[in-house]
Amino acid sequence: MPRERQNAIDAPGELAQRISEALIRERVVPRFVDSYVVENGRHALQVHASLYRDLLALLQREALLALTVRALAIVCNEPRPAGKSKARPMPRRDATAFRRKFLASLTRQQGWTAGDALDFQRDLQMYEELQTRAAAKRRTRKPYEAADHPFVDRCAFLLDSSFMENARLAASRALTAIEQLAAAVTEQVRSERVHGGQR
Repeated sequence: MPRERQNAIDAPGELAQRISEALIRERVVPRFVDSYVVENGRHALQVHASLYRDLLALLQREALLALTVRALAIVCNEPRPAGKSKARPMPRRDATAFRRKFLASLTRQQGWTAGDALDFQRDLQMYEELQTRAAAKRRTRKPYEAADHPFVDRCAFLLDSSFMENARLAASRALTAIEQLAAAVTEQVRSERVHGGQR
């Protein structure tokens, strides 16, 4: 079966694979941590190789959560044009099926156990609920303020709890990069799916 046709059939699996690959390829988390260390003179964070690897693994998981939240929001909640009709979000039943297939594919790709997958889904749900609350009280953020997002708070705490505000600002910049990456990857998969379906 041609790759384009397969993409059209398995968009959730393709999106899960692409966001995982993009997160590693773009080195969002290592760049975030390394730039934080240099900007704030926190070289002690990189002294112990095993602790540094553990920190990167924890932050990588948080980044995958943030990337997943944004990608699913773009695919399932944002209005999409459908021919000549008015742009509408994905129907709820389709969104639920897409989400289920996406998470199943992500679980397989990451090699998670059932417990790991449930932990990820629980954290994903928490992220989404916190995002919904933050959206309800949305106000414009000043350039020097950190974003009101669970990724920012959790990463700042994991990265450098003794310099929380500096860590939150750095995590906020990383979040911007993650959300841009989610939009780019999602648009690429959506575009390939449309063109693949027309062949």
